[in-house]
Amino acid sequence: MADYILDLRKTVGHRCLLQVGASVIVEDRQGRILLERRTDNGLWGYPGGGTDLDERVEDAAKRELLEETGLTANSMTLFGVFSGPETHYVYPNGDEVSNVDVVFLCRNWTGTIRPQEEEVSEIRFFSAADMPPVEQLSPPIRPALLKWREGKR
Repeated sequence: MADYILDLRKTVGHRCLLQVGASVIVEDRQGRILLERRTDNGLWGYPGGGTDLDERVEDAAKRELLEETGLTANSMTLFGVFSGPETHYVYPNGDEVSNVDVVFLCRNWTGTIRPQEEEVSEIRFFSAADMPPVEQLSPPIRPALLKWREGKR
């Protein structure tokens, strides 16, 4: 999570914050999606996190991808911007956010997958057909993942 949000939390506690997320849907050559099991809620999601003040969302997305997976995005395209009640979320620690998630699609990446131990307990590729069921997807990113899966059908 961005230092900016952590600093705000010291002042506002668990109150709802507007958070701009930068996320990456990584696809391999077979068109499968890279998902990671989060350590905070045990659910599956894609790499991403909050942007810092004055940070470009593209840079934040690349940073989060590298931190969480060990992969470097060589190029990305905008997949979509997701917001609204579907992306509102209360984390297990009680922090509440209204997310605006800027999601990029990355098919051109390099590196060796190395999950970030603090945030990721498991990481692997899934085809659209064998993705975890909706109940096992982290709630604020379900809209983007479902849109991705629909596009693969």
